[in-house]
Amino acid sequence: MCNDINTLATALYVKIDDAVKAWPDLAPWRPKVGIAPTLSDAELVTLAVMSALLGFTSERHWLRYARTHLTGMFPYLPGQSGYNKRLRKASTLLKHMIRMLATDTGLWSDDVWVVDSTPVECGRSRETAKRSALAGWAEYGYCASHSRYFWGLRLHLLCTLGGLPIAFALTGAKADERETLQGMLDDAPELLAGHPRQTIIGDKNYYGREFEQNLTDSDVRLLRPARKGEPERAGARLFKPLRQTIESINQTFKGQLDLERHGGRTPEGVVARVLARILALTAAIWHNDKTGQPIKRSLIAYDH
Repeated sequence: MCNDINTLATALYVKIDDAVKAWPDLAPWRPKVGIAPTLSDAELVTLAVMSALLGFTSERHWLRYARTHLTGMFPYLPGQSGYNKRLRKASTLLKHMIRMLATDTGLWSDDVWVVDSTPVECGRSRETAKRSALAGWAEYGYCASHSRYFWGLRLHLLCTLGGLPIAFALTGAKADERETLQGMLDDAPELLAGHPRQTIIGDKNYYGREFEQNLTDSDVRLLRPARKGEPERAGARLFKPLRQTIESINQTFKGQLDLERHGGRTPEGVVARVLARILALTAAIWHNDKTGQPIKRSLIAYDH
């Protein structure tokens, strides 16, 4: 099988179309009486993934490009407003496809996960922070990795060492990372049920006697660096190289999938755009796994 953007798009479209036919409730709600959309939900999500992989941060530019180069694959394309509205309503389908593709890879069975959060900046000026529809959810936070403050959200990611997203959450910039991780695991109990004796590796922020006891009670082993005043913890020699792995996964989202240039101006818009990028990475890993590529997280074959 070829390893390029067109082949990935075709395989992804078929996968989504089959899922929507098998579980019609995944599709966004629409009245039974009325004009059926010419662009199917499977085509819509495939377009969003291709946009992320090809590096488009503007929907207007993306649709202009698609009309020029992709009419053979997508004969009908809506206007920017219609595309935007439909994508915002497709969040349930996006989340379902992330999980469906992830479980269909060899990486899903990995017994070691890494957890971290990364900033999702939503604005820079004080006026933006005051007037934005994201105010109240987005907030000021601090990014220790880059020693800077930002206004926006945080994307919390639980991934395999190969970068496959297992679980994720989008929160305010000041959300407690421990509570968010616990919430992700509580919201998807099937994760730990299907992965007994799982190891999760995090940074120094994932600490606390009660928090660690809860993970232990869930048959999860937590590895993290020792905090100041603590004795050396198990796995200390692994943390430095694994820190680079975690930063590399975050950089894939930021450098190649333009996470911080999402362009969302409303909560629904930000969620849809972030989900599209998580699905894009998951789809690339899924396709690389199916085609036997040595580096599963590589996007090189799909960015042009």
